[in-house]
Amino acid sequence: MTAHEPHPGDVSNPAVSRPSGSDPIVADSALAWLADAAAVRADEGLHRTLMPRRVGEELLNLASNDYLGLARDPRVVDAAVDAVRTWGTGATSSRLVTGTTELHDQLESDLAEFLGTPAAVVFSSGYLANVGVITALMGRGDLIVSDAGAHASLIDGCRLSRARVVVVDRGDHAAVRQALAHRDEERAMVVTDSVYSIDGEVAPVAELYAAARAHGAVLVVDEAHAIGVRGRGGRGIVDELGLSGAADLIVTGVLSKSLGAQGGVVAGSQAVRDHLIDRARTFIFDTGLAPAAVGAARAALHVLRAQPEVVDRVRVNAARLARACGAPNPSAAVVSLIVGDPAAAVALAQRCRADGVLVGCFRPPSVPPGTSRIRLTVRADLTDAAIDRVAAVVCAARAEVLDQPDEAVAELGLPR
Repeated sequence: MTAHEPHPGDVSNPAVSRPSGSDPIVADSALAWLADAAAVRADEGLHRTLMPRRVGEELLNLASNDYLGLARDPRVVDAAVDAVRTWGTGATSSRLVTGTTELHDQLESDLAEFLGTPAAVVFSSGYLANVGVITALMGRGDLIVSDAGAHASLIDGCRLSRARVVVVDRGDHAAVRQALAHRDEERAMVVTDSVYSIDGEVAPVAELYAAARAHGAVLVVDEAHAIGVRGRGGRGIVDELGLSGAADLIVTGVLSKSLGAQGGVVAGSQAVRDHLIDRARTFIFDTGLAPAAVGAARAALHVLRAQPEVVDRVRVNAARLARACGAPNPSAAVVSLIVGDPAAAVALAQRCRADGVLVGCFRPPSVPPGTSRIRLTVRADLTDAAIDRVAAVVCAARAEVLDQPDEAVAELGLPR
């Protein structure tokens, strides 16, 4: 166990050139150091660029988190349009002023019922939901035990809470017990992802909950990559373990992955909801979630209830792709292929894109040094033929890049 160390979230946009800009920084400027920092990132193969998707661009997208393929489902799109026509393009203010509509209330009720909790509250993003719940419940004089595989939003919540933070190795529930047992603080919290975002592996949630309960701590479980993929009808790992609505357990999640919309949610007791509305700064001081996202998420949830078989389909597709790529059988919808060198990972992602397949590219600090990789996120709406095409493209690109990494990187003009 160590003090809380930097551990970032997902970054999936590779770069193919050194950074440049049209605004040169004056040498004696207080920001002159930015140029040197950018050059270092470029030399290490860690510079990023934004790569806009274009209308009409024909790419098989395995870089998004649209696990159920609902972001373009006509029922979901129509619900978003209807919400805009009814409520306008934005919430117009914070939730505590006029930013709460009937639609927000209905979505929160739907989510609470779906997740098996007494109550739920929606935030404008999953990041804000995680930061909000941690900082509202924990503070100076408290202890947070954080799983090393936790998403950046959980980590930043820990940092901002000003609580003492202990980081344990990924999934090490024995270390969690030890940290809780030897604390001086009265109040404590354990935070973890249920499905780790980088490789799709499942955390030992049952053991973590048992450890938390045994030592009077609350467990916060981020189900961002489990909702729509695991559990009964996609209700997540907590549901799969029979822990929905359990005491001292709080579920967070997102509306931007399997539900194809945008936003975050915290689900737990009514007391937790009331406290967040009163104390969560990321709720109080943020404009409410836009009506279009609320309407879309609610429609997607209805589709998921009506067609729970899509949950099985996404995992069948993930298993098929993993087999074809020679990867281990995935626990969720993510297939992660480690390359090692960051520049080689970028080269591999670019080779795939050139052949019509968009993949995620993860490099430090998103992953530990030496484990740069491409990540394939599988969707339920992919056909067998599409999956086979993806596998063929990825395997050919991987063979080319890994057999001749220097040549592949040099061709793209990437630093090593």
